[in-house]
Amino acid sequence: MVTFTAEHVALRQLVREFAEKEIGPYADDWEANGSFPAHELFPKLAELGLLGLEYDPAYGGQGADHLCTVILHEELGRVGPAGVALGIGIQTDMATPSLHRYGSEELKQRYLVPAISGEAVCAVAVTEPDTGSDVAALTTRAVRDGDDWVINGSKAYITNGTQADWICLLARTSDKPAGGGAGVGLSQIIVPADTPGFHVSRKLDKLGMRSSDTAELTFTDARVPVANTIGEIDLGFYQQMSQFQNERLAMGYAAVGGMETALTRTADYLKTRKVFGKPLIDNQHLAFTLAELSARLDVLRHYNYAAAEAYIRGEDVNRFATVGKLEAGRLAREISATCLQFHGAIGYMEEMWTARYFRDSPVWSIGGGADEVMLYVLSRLDGYHA
Repeated sequence: MVTFTAEHVALRQLVREFAEKEIGPYADDWEANGSFPAHELFPKLAELGLLGLEYDPAYGGQGADHLCTVILHEELGRVGPAGVALGIGIQTDMATPSLHRYGSEELKQRYLVPAISGEAVCAVAVTEPDTGSDVAALTTRAVRDGDDWVINGSKAYITNGTQADWICLLARTSDKPAGGGAGVGLSQIIVPADTPGFHVSRKLDKLGMRSSDTAELTFTDARVPVANTIGEIDLGFYQQMSQFQNERLAMGYAAVGGMETALTRTADYLKTRKVFGKPLIDNQHLAFTLAELSARLDVLRHYNYAAAEAYIRGEDVNRFATVGKLEAGRLAREISATCLQFHGAIGYMEEMWTARYFRDSPVWSIGGGADEVMLYVLSRLDGYHA
């Protein structure tokens, strides 16, 4: 069973207080603006050491264990808005893990250090307008010209895309399968946002997660040094798969925090809202439904903790990450719909938190691999699919 130390408890309190002070009060404004000011918020997170919890202190990280990452995302998800939690997660666990694991010393100094210090905002660009979950079919191409890559193509649905100072791009660098493995011929390449030929095509208008910016990106003869390649050329597919594990774990942790808050706030509302002379919570159906959802959430939370322990032990957590994200997305959708329904008409109003939470929740089942992709992965891991 996972054990949280006094240091973990102190970190939870630190993150919660920060989120309640620096994020929660601005939720409505950031939702209306369609983004949060990452260049203002990230340095504040960095001052507390929250942008590089598990990273090497040589690059400004804290060298902490993975339970600290669990706490960070649970607490960010708990306070919300979810779009901000997602944008921070991109910085800490989706755009930078490969750089930390596989990047050269020069790349780490130039790009990881400012990301951990909050001076640079980063994004990860994998999905394309016509290719999402089938990563091996990506068509954005980087062609070598001497010591440079010349990049052409486009990427879609990129969180932090309009504010990013650099992009962790997954692009095709070869048509020759090295060793016959699936997905080879792709490389992870850092593309600075000021690179000529790189453009933010447009900011996308989303159903939910409106407090984070999401963009389409284009690359037209964008030229960056081959030295900007993270790890080995043509093996970026495998590096990205590893990075996806961090992404899916972080999303699952954040979703749990949001669900806990939603259930608590709904219970508080039902205790004060009277119908037919008594509080709504006295209705057994409502109370039992919340109790069942809370029980399922508790199972998911402890599944996440087991995943975190396995990660700390250095085990393969692919199945953990896949199952956790699948169940988090499904349960979040069910809880969001239930909380809205139990609030009645006021729950349907945009002025209530229930409306935003209902719009935000589907992302946990879409981003980082849709539910159907998670099921495909599981069916192969468990031998149900060839």
